[in-house]
Amino acid sequence: MSYTKDQITTRKFDVVIIGAGGSGMRASLQLARAGLNVAVLSKVFPTRSHTVAAQGGIGASLGNMSDDNWHYHFYDTIKGSDWLGDQDAIEFMCREAPKVVYDLEHMGMPFDRNPDGTIYQRPFGGHTANYGEKPVQRACAAADRTGHAMLHTLYQQNVAAKTSFFVEWMALDLIRDAEGDVVGVTALEMETGDLHVLHAKTVLMATGGAGRIYAASTNAFINTGDGLGMAARAGIPLEDMEFWQFHPTGVAGAGVLLTEGCRGEGAILLNSNGERFMERYAPTLKDLAPRDFVSRCMDQEIKEGRGCGPNKDHVLLKLDHLGADTIHKRLPSVYEIGVNFANVDITKEPIPVVPTIHYQMGGIPTNINGQVVTQSATDNNAVVNGLYAVGECSCVSVHGANRLGTNSLLDLLVFGRAAGNHIVEFASKTKSHKALPADATDRTLERLNKLEGRGGEYAQDVANDMRAAMQQHAGVFRTQASMDEGVQKIAAIRERVNAIGLKDTSKVFNTARIEALEVENLIEAAQATMVSAAARRECRGAHTVSDYERPVDDAVAPLGRDDANWMKHTLWHSESNSLTYKPVKLKPLTVDSVPPKVRTF
Repeated sequence: MSYTKDQITTRKFDVVIIGAGGSGMRASLQLARAGLNVAVLSKVFPTRSHTVAAQGGIGASLGNMSDDNWHYHFYDTIKGSDWLGDQDAIEFMCREAPKVVYDLEHMGMPFDRNPDGTIYQRPFGGHTANYGEKPVQRACAAADRTGHAMLHTLYQQNVAAKTSFFVEWMALDLIRDAEGDVVGVTALEMETGDLHVLHAKTVLMATGGAGRIYAASTNAFINTGDGLGMAARAGIPLEDMEFWQFHPTGVAGAGVLLTEGCRGEGAILLNSNGERFMERYAPTLKDLAPRDFVSRCMDQEIKEGRGCGPNKDHVLLKLDHLGADTIHKRLPSVYEIGVNFANVDITKEPIPVVPTIHYQMGGIPTNINGQVVTQSATDNNAVVNGLYAVGECSCVSVHGANRLGTNSLLDLLVFGRAAGNHIVEFASKTKSHKALPADATDRTLERLNKLEGRGGEYAQDVANDMRAAMQQHAGVFRTQASMDEGVQKIAAIRERVNAIGLKDTSKVFNTARIEALEVENLIEAAQATMVSAAARRECRGAHTVSDYERPVDDAVAPLGRDDANWMKHTLWHSESNSLTYKPVKLKPLTVDSVPPKVRTF
């Protein structure tokens, strides 16, 4: 069976939101409350979005536990980003943080409490008081199920506001008109296999990350970078895709995440000699140094032969000294994960952990209103009308080269809300829909029909080869030779993606078709990552290349970070498979800029 134009139904909405995770639902809530007609598309039921897996907390300088303010949070985020974050966006996020947390509290989110009724806050990696002096408690948590509580709270509020959810729908391609404005999106209803056009004044991408481009990942299977694929195919560059965060504590062998909240509550990392090795690397912050740093230290210990287990390929996370009561109260999910995925009772023995891919710092370039921006001849940040992106798929660049823990949930809330407010303002001025172009569905039809009825490769075989290549050539430690080889490998795999075919061409809930379409998105993210990484000849944040490592007191590039040549954002263009660059915004909105300095902990 092939898809034809006459089978396509068109529906009109004010706004179409793609993705119903934390950022998508925070934006849809603003829009539905303002009375706009909103459609939210999601591949899974909203409360099953990957935000549900966030454990640790939401970073906000409420100062409930000790003295704190947004200036300290602002400094920590810039330092954490290794001076690749845009300081205007970081200031906006840190200033808005307390507001969005209190918003959630008023919606009924069940935060953990202190005895006086205020929100409990736990210490977290890289968060300090007084500009790096000592650790501070800033993470607002609901046990270790913060994402879960947040998602359910937002979903309930959206149901009350009468948001329309299209569950088990997959968005396929953006529709751009002759002026380059986005006027809608094509989407597949999974249950029936029917193709639809959703005609909208505004489209908002909230599709989450693309962590499934790696073999070992803490991400859900749905995280296939659909928004990135759609943007790349529509001619929008992808920013800073070389920066991927490895979370220090994934369960060895399973890849399931153990929150940084474990170390926030006092858990410690041990090597095979039973020593607390982080004290050697980060004397001030110890186990609560930023994630990129802890991951590298763990990898170092394993490389130098102090790994644990028969293959000496992991380290241990010790929690039993916290006491069973604290663990069951503050870290109940971690206890369950220990039993289910590692066969370990964490109240009695340590659990084996290894750095695992976790979060993409890069994504679709946006400004602080969530508007998607692209490079024009005269402007590095030219707005694409009608298109917004928020959450992990976007790159406002608050995370730069390495995200601080708790800033992801914060990013969802702050920019979800900001984009919602900006769209409401835009909608009040835009009375009618722009016309759909004549070729609105051509690309989608071509993609769908290419898969039909031909022998070709099986999508998952291609995807697994891609994951293995990414794991090998773009891991925690990189070398120039390995990355250059990875670029060749991924280019060859891209050719194979073009030859994927379907054995089963039925329409109803055909998961093989959905997977084949997902692989087309994954390859965009993988190629963007690989090409951008091979071009960046320095060490910065999560991008550590052994060829460029230098000592801390190096005159040109301390610790390998070359600010003179590389303090700039990468933009990868899919059509030409080429790179351009744009400067980092070092000027905040209202305060003095934080000048670059060497990261020590």
